[in-house]
Amino acid sequence: MPPRPTVLLTGASKGLGLAITKILLETFNTNVVVLSRTRGPALQSLVDAHKESLLALECDVTDAAAVGSAVSRGVEKYEGIDGVILNAGVLEPMGKIASDEIPIEQWKQHFDVNFFSLVTAIRATLPELRRSSHGGRLVFMSSGAATGNIPGWGPYNASKAAMNSLCRTIAREEPDVTFVALRPGMVDTNMQTLIRERGVATMPADAHQTFVNVHAGGQLVAPEDAGHVTAALALKAPKSLSGQFISWNDESLKEFRRA
Repeated sequence: MPPRPTVLLTGASKGLGLAITKILLETFNTNVVVLSRTRGPALQSLVDAHKESLLALECDVTDAAAVGSAVSRGVEKYEGIDGVILNAGVLEPMGKIASDEIPIEQWKQHFDVNFFSLVTAIRATLPELRRSSHGGRLVFMSSGAATGNIPGWGPYNASKAAMNSLCRTIAREEPDVTFVALRPGMVDTNMQTLIRERGVATMPADAHQTFVNVHAGGQLVAPEDAGHVTAALALKAPKSLSGQFISWNDESLKEFRRA
């Protein structure tokens, strides 16, 4: 029997990433290496409760040297990495593409986090995923924005579309590893709060109202629901899904949902 699997996760300090971390530890009995810019009380609580199976490292995902060092520490502690979840990302800046209020430098900074950090993480972890005795898997945390073309979200829409393209391409280049781009839905996290509070100034009224209505109607996705599917895919995604962009509640993912 191979040792229990190890999953590396970026963006774990709060929201969906924190929920995924807890699910990996407590539902799937997995070793977890988490990378996040900060370590809040909730993540620290998990570290205290899972001292042997959780390695939490403060790391800027745009820093290639720091990411490489973090991966090395994870491999040293757990003798490999079997799954990767690339969850770190930002929504802002919001505003029209033609607006001078969003300097091109802000676009570049956005892509550093939402796209180029993916390439950095892939390069750092791919050797471990290739040799995994569990079968290497990588889940990209994508978004409906990749195809939804939401006005006022130019950088975010474009970065998530680029993410999906990266997933399709790497799946063809690396047939021995499984890659999935997951749409988690409108998850009840700080990002949704940000959209409701700040989006009114940059989004068309009807687009903004959609997010307000989903929240008011209690229709946001629980982090534990999308998180369970994400965690399960990082451990058990079939090769048939490799390269696909798929929604967390798609019928084909029924077996990966929490009971």
